[in-house]
Amino acid sequence: MKRKCSKCKNDAVTYIRYNGTHLCKVHFIQYFEKRVKKEITKQGKLENNKKIGIAVSGGKDSIVCLHLINKFFSKRKDFEIIVLTVDEGIENYRNISLKYVSENTKILDIECQIISFKKIIGKSMDEIAKSKHDIGYCSYCGVFRRLCLNYISKKLQISKLIFGHNLDDMAQSILMNFTNGDIKKLARLGPHMKIQPGLVPRMMPLRVIPEKEITLYALLKNISYHDGECPYAINAYRGIFRDIVDDLEYKNPGTRHSIIKSYDNIKDILIKKFPPIELNKCNICNEPTSQEICKVCKLKTNLKIL
Repeated sequence: MKRKCSKCKNDAVTYIRYNGTHLCKVHFIQYFEKRVKKEITKQGKLENNKKIGIAVSGGKDSIVCLHLINKFFSKRKDFEIIVLTVDEGIENYRNISLKYVSENTKILDIECQIISFKKIIGKSMDEIAKSKHDIGYCSYCGVFRRLCLNYISKKLQISKLIFGHNLDDMAQSILMNFTNGDIKKLARLGPHMKIQPGLVPRMMPLRVIPEKEITLYALLKNISYHDGECPYAINAYRGIFRDIVDDLEYKNPGTRHSIIKSYDNIKDILIKKFPPIELNKCNICNEPTSQEICKVCKLKTNLKIL
């Protein structure tokens, strides 16, 4: 027997375990979009006559985020939306996801800028993976991706960079940093309210939306996306925390939201104890860093690129 929507007499398409409601297609979409709008407002007003950059990989989170931002802001003449995509150079993965980025940006008639590891770093991720290294693939990729996005954002004079990180991602990151005792990094988690010179502030409109709800939204709205996993992420450390959070959520629905809420309640205290430090310019590349030599240049030295 099909369940009925908790708000109307139509058949439900989903059951929201953490609040005990069944929702039909119409009411689920309304529920979904209302929370995203609220989160955008909470994260700070977008300035008029500015460029908004959306980091889009081709996966469900970033593609859905793109469609939502387009829906909310495309009719406003005081904003320009630009899609930013990093091509790490991962064969049979990134080349496939780029097709979905192209497909969706063409449908929405939005400019897309692609920036590659090969051009900015000097090596593709596949080439980096073949090199000898003492840290995980994701450590290289994460640092280099941030550099690429910050570089192109500054070049295009983008005022805010929007990411599609979901509730699961955020809960995992918070728990991971607590477990590692990396409180300074925890204090620096986005979204960013304070603008650091040389860095483009981030927004995360989907940070309170569970991953499965994003998948359902894409399905109901007929949004196409790349449903693939990076081959280098199989043994990633984050996977351990993904399993922990999933298990906690299954046993106690609402755990992910509680983790986020707890973090938000102490974030001001964390920032007060660990305020953003004054950044220097890297002695090698002149990019912002808290050290004499930035993390990017240190990693490039390891790879014998510098």
